[in-house]
Amino acid sequence: MLGSGDPITDAIGLLRPRTVIDPGLHAAGPWALRFDQSSHVRLGVVARGTCRLTLDGHEPVLLEEGDFYLLGMPPSYVLGSTLTAPPRPAKPVWDSARGGVVRIGPEAEEDTYLCGGHFSFEDTNAPVLTQVLPLLVLVRAADPRGRLLAHLSELLLSETRTAAAGGSLVLNHLAQVLFVHMLRAHAEQADRPTGWLGALNDDGIGAALRAMHTDAAHPWTLKELAGVSHMSRSAFASSFKSRVGTTPLDYLIQWRMSLARDALSRGTRTISELAFETGYKSESAFSTAFRRVIGSSPKQFRETSTRAVNSRPDQGH
Repeated sequence: MLGSGDPITDAIGLLRPRTVIDPGLHAAGPWALRFDQSSHVRLGVVARGTCRLTLDGHEPVLLEEGDFYLLGMPPSYVLGSTLTAPPRPAKPVWDSARGGVVRIGPEAEEDTYLCGGHFSFEDTNAPVLTQVLPLLVLVRAADPRGRLLAHLSELLLSETRTAAAGGSLVLNHLAQVLFVHMLRAHAEQADRPTGWLGALNDDGIGAALRAMHTDAAHPWTLKELAGVSHMSRSAFASSFKSRVGTTPLDYLIQWRMSLARDALSRGTRTISELAFETGYKSESAFSTAFRRVIGSSPKQFRETSTRAVNSRPDQGH
């Protein structure tokens, strides 16, 4: 079972993100909105003006024009013009949107414009990405990547203002491109983020990760992966565990099981095919590994996933 070789691409592909573009927020005067704790990944940009972002339990962050932010499953938080404005619940304000726009204060005095959206993921493999997401990624307007993001956001804003054919598809893809660039920005930060996301820019460990994603079925050994990384086995094993948080072979097993869960939930492979495509010599060896990692047999997992899909309202049941 081949992947792209890029862990970010592979993880997002498994998660099949669903994008929701939020109403644009146009605000004037003192204002503050409190957003509930979220299981989504939120992405936003300050298109005009400034505002303050305060995540519960954290110091406020000043967001200036052109700044982008990403929130990974955030706790309750407040966006506001000042730290003294009393926050009101965001949901009723969002529900009052007209034509994709929310307004606070007199339209003639508007000095702040925020836009963004959120991503929800298929539950099956959500931990592949959500476990390594930071609480906050901030890309300032002056950052070299910020200029690229600005071009993307201009395209996104343009699409939200039109009703052209294929608009929802374009919006979805643009939002996902923004998401990927925010993840890259996080991976490039100097504080060496943990997990595979932070290890991608490490020449040695990143090479091993890409090798495992390129060919999950290959019978990788610690010696082979160390060779890919141009490191000794002991140095590679220690560095991998330090950067990624697990051993190389445990990571490989987890990635293989993520691929297997995805295929089983979609019914795209037989169990025998999955065993071969995830590097196991027999169906029984694959089933044993799957049960040890997932807690159920592949057959039980597939049946449970099928029942869950058939019970959804959009399936007509």
